[in-house]
Amino acid sequence: MNADFVNLTTENLNDEHLCCIIRSKKPHAGIDAKRRWLSDRLNEGHVFRKLNAKATVFIEYAPLETAWVPVMGDNYYYLYCLWVLGGSKGNGYGRALMEYCLADAKEKGKSGVCMLGSKKQKNWLSDQSFAKKFGFEVVDTTDNGYDLLALSFDGTIPKFAQNAKKMKVESEELTIYYDMQCPYIYQRIEMVKQYCEINNVPVSLIQVDTLEKAKNLPCVFNNWGVFYKGNFETVNLLLDVEHLKRILKK
Repeated sequence: MNADFVNLTTENLNDEHLCCIIRSKKPHAGIDAKRRWLSDRLNEGHVFRKLNAKATVFIEYAPLETAWVPVMGDNYYYLYCLWVLGGSKGNGYGRALMEYCLADAKEKGKSGVCMLGSKKQKNWLSDQSFAKKFGFEVVDTTDNGYDLLALSFDGTIPKFAQNAKKMKVESEELTIYYDMQCPYIYQRIEMVKQYCEINNVPVSLIQVDTLEKAKNLPCVFNNWGVFYKGNFETVNLLLDVEHLKRILKK
């Protein structure tokens, strides 16, 4: 298909919208944080490709060696996000973006592409059933139902880092690991701060601000991970007050 797509670069980063939160005039702290995060990642081979229109249609992936996730492997791409929302659905954009990623990986001599999934599709994770249509298969799992899916070109496979399967922390209080890859993160952190302050809930908010920290996380992670009473709860970034209340009742 001949859809008009554009890749973000260090030259156009400040001029292009970032798809997730589309605002052209109002300042938005989450978007500013995402731009700063991307400005460092683009030179590492990180790819953000989007429809050249005011729409949520994009794919985001990076070399696994520099991807901020506790997944280990050689010469793979890690697919963070593949989103097509709203009226843009049904136009073949998702297929076009996935095909671009796979072609890019083959052209650069990569061993394959991998992504985070789960035994049951969860909010805020790319659709694994869609990925499986391209040949992605489950190559590693955690005890609580998260999967690592991969499409291997040469027979090699990536794995979750062993620390990612721990799914526990020593602290009993609400603990959230996060990075600034997604524009929604700033809003969610502010919501959690406000709720916990008003309700006297102890909380530990841990920003993952280096690759080393990301690779050594005690849970699966796409840009967000929540623990309570020492146990892993969710990677769902759409954490709202009601969801937070349900977690704190445990």
